[in-house]
Amino acid sequence: MANVVVTGGAGFVGSRLARELLAAGSLGLAGGAAAPLSRVTLIDRSPPPADLAGADVIFHLAAAVSAECEADFDLGMRANLRATESLFAACRALATNPVVVFSSSLAVFGGSAEHPLPAVVDDHTLPNPQSSYGTQKFIGEQLLADYTRKGFLRGRAVRLMTVTVRPGRPNAAASGFFSSIIREPLAGRRAVCPVGAQTEVALMSPARAIDGLLCAATSSDEAWGGRTAVTLPALTTTVADMIAALERAARPGAGALIDWVPDPQVARLVASWPARVRARRAERLGLAPDPDFGSIIGMHLAESR
Repeated sequence: MANVVVTGGAGFVGSRLARELLAAGSLGLAGGAAAPLSRVTLIDRSPPPADLAGADVIFHLAAAVSAECEADFDLGMRANLRATESLFAACRALATNPVVVFSSSLAVFGGSAEHPLPAVVDDHTLPNPQSSYGTQKFIGEQLLADYTRKGFLRGRAVRLMTVTVRPGRPNAAASGFFSSIIREPLAGRRAVCPVGAQTEVALMSPARAIDGLLCAATSSDEAWGGRTAVTLPALTTTVADMIAALERAARPGAGALIDWVPDPQVARLVASWPARVRARRAERLGLAPDPDFGSIIGMHLAESR
């Protein structure tokens, strides 16, 4: 029997992951045989419990997002660093060596004068975060690797791309507009785009994000291939191409519902993230990027009906 804990379980990715787990009814951990799920516990906006009830696998998705971490440094440190440290310590206290899947981010990469961002990041690119959020995620990766090295848990860190199209109301993520410029016009509402039309971005659909998280939990140690984080595959596109796909999926003129209002702070954060990814390690695990942005819109429309 497998006992699963999902932090951030009330969020978009966390709740979707929980539905996938419940629909499957079983999970094979770290290359083992599939075992029926005995319990799926969702934790959100609360400290990790002292005892995680013997959890076999913990998906740690809870986090304060990029723009709010830039606006409130202390919030990011509490939510993304101290809470993560507390969770790992609680996992160690279990003394059961649980599998811990940590959702990291492409924001661990960035460019600086002494270490320019390469045109394409790959499995050997040195992280160089240019935001508090990216720094906190990279520290989380390193903590997870050391807890794994010490045998306290079996850590698997995955670097997610910008996940879109997210339903519901926008959150405080700097990348949130990548969803709203599609979601709102599809519903006949106006949206704001804070960056230029030729801005490139690395994207993934919610379905590809779930594929990556589940692959991290189920892959054998040999297949996973070490303690460092796995960067997931990405679809590279531009804002202009996203809007063209929107108009093909909705109606001509849907792009006219987008207001172009430059935001230098958001643009700086977005520009610091890599837009092109060569994810060979993830590909060896059987993971693939979305084929095109039109397919991502199609999935969003199908799930919104």
